[in-house]
Amino acid sequence: MASSITYTAVLDVRRATAEHLARLLRGRREQLGTRKGTRALGVFKQAVLVLRWFIDGTRLVQLARDNGISVPTAYRYLHEGLTVLADHAPELSTALERAAAAGYTHLNLDGTMIRTDRVAAAGPNGADLWWSGKHKHHGGNVQVIAAPDGWPIWVSPVRPGREHDTTCARAHGLVDALNRLAATLGIPTLTDLGYENAGPGFRHPVKKPKGRELAEPDQAFNAVIRGVHAVAERANALLKVKRHDYGAGPGRAHPETAVYRAPRARAR
Repeated sequence: MASSITYTAVLDVRRATAEHLARLLRGRREQLGTRKGTRALGVFKQAVLVLRWFIDGTRLVQLARDNGISVPTAYRYLHEGLTVLADHAPELSTALERAAAAGYTHLNLDGTMIRTDRVAAAGPNGADLWWSGKHKHHGGNVQVIAAPDGWPIWVSPVRPGREHDTTCARAHGLVDALNRLAATLGIPTLTDLGYENAGPGFRHPVKKPKGRELAEPDQAFNAVIRGVHAVAERANALLKVKRHDYGAGPGRAHPETAVYRAPRARAR
């Protein structure tokens, strides 16, 4: 016979983050004209549901059970939260304006692969559009612009994993926008060789000639570019990490972490 227990868990995220998302969700409900008391969950509990999915990768079945709602309702609440967050993400032009106002000497651009389940979509020559030959799995290509310290300031919509970084960058208007930023304000964009020939506003390592070694000046240039651009990996890591513990020491939860109660966690 199945039994259940009640336990208290700590979601490793600042409470202010959950409250901010709750305010956005409240604004969404007001926009839709949702009447008070007609939702199974309040905005704070819905925000925690969304953050648990983001940070811990909690299954929707578990989220539904913990909140006493159906799985379809949990899906609906999750996607409503995703929509609200997407609606408040800065446009590319806004992100670049803020970067210029901040006085950044350069920007970093890097593409990252977000792993997905298999997606049935035929691409060129009948090949799977979402299969990445480089990474050997299905996924979506996301372009990330980061500040000089590696903090992400803009993230693109997803493109099929089969597409090359430069192809994705062009599709999002990044190539034109970043070349224009370099030409008008002198702010170049550092990249890897995946953006070769993207334009004069891009700085990437010099490609090694076939059958020959690079000259010493080119080797030195590559060392500088790769060293400065390496922090762009921090932006991708921040987007993919499941455990956010900024400001707290190892093994210690931040004092403003959100605490939630899982009312019906199944014991196995």
